[in-house]
Amino acid sequence: MKIHHIAIICSDYAVSKAFYTEILDLNIIREVYREERQSYKLDLAIGDHYVIELFSFPNPPQRPSRPEACGLRHLAFSVENVSEKRNELMEKGLNCEEIRIDEFTGKEFFFTRDPDQLPLEFYEM
Repeated sequence: MKIHHIAIICSDYAVSKAFYTEILDLNIIREVYREERQSYKLDLAIGDHYVIELFSFPNPPQRPSRPEACGLRHLAFSVENVSEKRNELMEKGLNCEEIRIDEFTGKEFFFTRDPDQLPLEFYEM
């Protein structure tokens, strides 16, 4: 078994689409507007690997609390060079936390947030 994709509901489709495609450089596989639901569905990939469904819906509820609400805690992306990725994202205007070291693996990682404040982790391969 393996994970097929992760679904994210955003509050502002245009802002989130730009974030995931222009800031994080994910590739668009398919974009569909579903009139009956007043909803966009954007399928995104890292390279050719399908990873995220980005949805928009009218008036979605806010995330209940941070960071320890039940449900999805954060998304984590593997990167070869944590420092380079952090610098790249900061140059694109993101506020990134300081780089930390995983006490169990010794690997570097840091967090930032998407436009809806979903925590995103970038973790050393």
